[in-house]
Amino acid sequence: MKAIGRNLIIEKLEEQIQKTKGGLLLAEIHRDDIRYLKAKIISAGEDALGVNKGDTVFYDKHAGHKIQDNQKIYHVIKSTDVVVVL
Repeated sequence: MKAIGRNLIIEKLEEQIQKTKGGLLLAEIHRDDIRYLKAKIISAGEDALGVNKGDTVFYDKHAGHKIQDNQKIYHVIKSTDVVVVL
């Protein structure tokens, strides 16, 4: 699988579960105060500047869409949705 243009194929990294004062368990995706999620880049298109395959990044959690390949779910986002490269 290869990304083209400014697209990135990413694999979301494990979400951290946090416990509220009331005892509820919340994943990052359910928390309103978390806007960016962590992921690893699987493939970067030729026009995606500043990122490379294997980089760990933070991206906007509302960006892109899911794609499935060989029973594994990946996300496709634009390189402009990346806010931090670690």
